[in-house]
Amino acid sequence: MASINVKFRPSTVAGHEGSVYYQIIHGRKTRQLISGYHVFPSEWDNNRAMVVSHPGSKRTPLILSIREHIHRDLERLGKIAHKFDNKCFAYTPDDVIDEFNRYTHDYTLFNFMESIIVKLRLNGKIRTSETYRSALNSFKKFRQEKDIMLDRLTSEIMEAYEAWHHTRGVAPNTISFYTRILRAVYNRAVEEDIIEDHNPFRRVYTGVDKTVKRALPLTVIKRIKALDLSLTPSLDFARDMFLMSFYLRGMSFIDMAFLKKTDLKNRYVTYRRRKTGQQLHIEWTKEMQMILDKYPENKSNYLLPVIRNLGTNERYTYRNVGYNINHNLKSIAGMVGITIPLTLYVARHSWASAAKSKGIPLSVISEGMGHDSEATTQIYLASLNTSVVDKANSLILKSLT
Repeated sequence: MASINVKFRPSTVAGHEGSVYYQIIHGRKTRQLISGYHVFPSEWDNNRAMVVSHPGSKRTPLILSIREHIHRDLERLGKIAHKFDNKCFAYTPDDVIDEFNRYTHDYTLFNFMESIIVKLRLNGKIRTSETYRSALNSFKKFRQEKDIMLDRLTSEIMEAYEAWHHTRGVAPNTISFYTRILRAVYNRAVEEDIIEDHNPFRRVYTGVDKTVKRALPLTVIKRIKALDLSLTPSLDFARDMFLMSFYLRGMSFIDMAFLKKTDLKNRYVTYRRRKTGQQLHIEWTKEMQMILDKYPENKSNYLLPVIRNLGTNERYTYRNVGYNINHNLKSIAGMVGITIPLTLYVARHSWASAAKSKGIPLSVISEGMGHDSEATTQIYLASLNTSVVDKANSLILKSLT
């Protein structure tokens, strides 16, 4: 087993701080690892080999922080040496130092999350990688870009992160969304035996609150449809995409954007939900075709006029167009006198509410998409006889005429 000690080297310049370093001895070889921590000679106790603070000193918080960091470094170096011993192969102090340096680079929260994001993208899980990126950017902003080791993530830090969001007016479900991603990253590090589990998420909320209903009655959908927006093409397009989502049984915008021309065959749209992977079949109606006919034929392989050009960054285009649509829907909301935030997702809730009013069983669509898991609702929808849903959709669309 390697011997690991903490040492202090005074500065050659009088009145300056000296350096704390670690001495690693194994196999009759000795190496030094500079810690990066600096204290004055009076703040070093040679007999106890530790940094000390003095009563009333303004540097006490700094000294206590350095002491905690030294303790963690020694603990990490000890674990590395123990791991090498268990593997029963010859190693040197240089191997311990190399592994320590690799650990302190690869297993910071920022770097570890970056590596996961890269793997997600390589595995084709683009949407998941984007949500991880959002969570990472949020935590970076909270930390003011100051990285942190995975094993130094504490419940106090996570509580402070949660409180930081609250002061910025962020909704509980959004806070929980970010926190659950961070927890998944932390748990992955635990599973890979990188860190021990100290459960830093035990005192923060990671559940999902039921959201306030965002469904619009058919009378309001009808008013949106009747608006004359011919002089404002951007608002007209936003309204059309909102209605198209509604007509397509509340299809999510990402699924709309990536519908291919080949998905429309024999008066039916067949596609797989990107979120759940479930296959759905929707009858293509004259209302849908009327919207499609308003726009020039798409130059790309996609059906709807969202991603229009070949060779563009498709995901960037989809996100940018979606942002612009939701922005313009706010203006449309004001025109029809509604106060709830009008977004493309409201079309989804509205179709579910309308479907219930037209006789779709509660086992299929619960109150305003009230299931805790959206996937549960989609399972019911997928298992229902397609003609039953199409009939209900036909009744809904007739109500708008």
